Amino acid sequence: MWAWALLPISVMVWATAGIWIVYAMSVTNGSVNITEVFPFISTCGSYPPQSCIFGQVLNIGAMMVAWIAVMRFQQIRDYHCDSSLNSASLAMGLLCALGTSLVGNFQQSNQLETHLVGAFLAFFIGTVYFWLQIVLTYKIKPRHGGCWIGPVRIILCIVTTIFLIAMIVCAAFKMPSIAAICEWVVAMALFVMFGLFAVDFWFIDGLFIHVKKRTAIPNEIQISTVTLTT
Repeated sequence: MWAWALLPISVMVWATAGIWIVYAMSVTNGSVNITEVFPFISTCGSYPPQSCIFGQVLNIGAMMVAWIAVMRFQQIRDYHCDSSLNSASLAMGLLCALGTSLVGNFQQSNQLETHLVGAFLAFFIGTVYFWLQIVLTYKIKPRHGGCWIGPVRIILCIVTTIFLIAMIVCAAFKMPSIAAICEWVVAMALFVMFGLFAVDFWFIDGLFIHVKKRTAIPNEIQISTVTLTT
């Protein structure tokens, strides 16, 4: 069902529009002064009223990311690639979603340590997730998107990794504006990579959830005949 392709596109559009709206609000109300220093994404979302929008955007985005990670995991399993690499990828995707939620709920002005843990999970673990997805892209058959999807993901992952390293270096050498620009580039690249899952999800016909129930025999589990179709 082609409608499943809308989920990755939605998270890309939602997150992109959300953080730029937060940026516009923070500049407009004077929470940040771009003539002095270009702000980090989290700096823009640290102060009310935009902090409320920032938290809601990232919470909903985290929920969609987690759902994408689960669906992608099951899709790869259905292509007979039930490997530990796929399981590791699922774990990385869920940790990325958790980090995104932490970033939104624990602003750097209120709880810096937790915020930084969330940022690590969202950016660094999120990048690892997509490197694993590159390997899985070349392992599974059929490979949706033809010969172009793999190279595009590789290029985006390389860009993300380079700018992540540059962000750390620039922050260490007290170049906050350049470090902030690098963070924005990383965020946008990650959003695009999530959006690219639309190519894979286009070929999902449906999603079925089986409810398991215990039989009369202890420790025996039987799949019910009721199937929830979404």
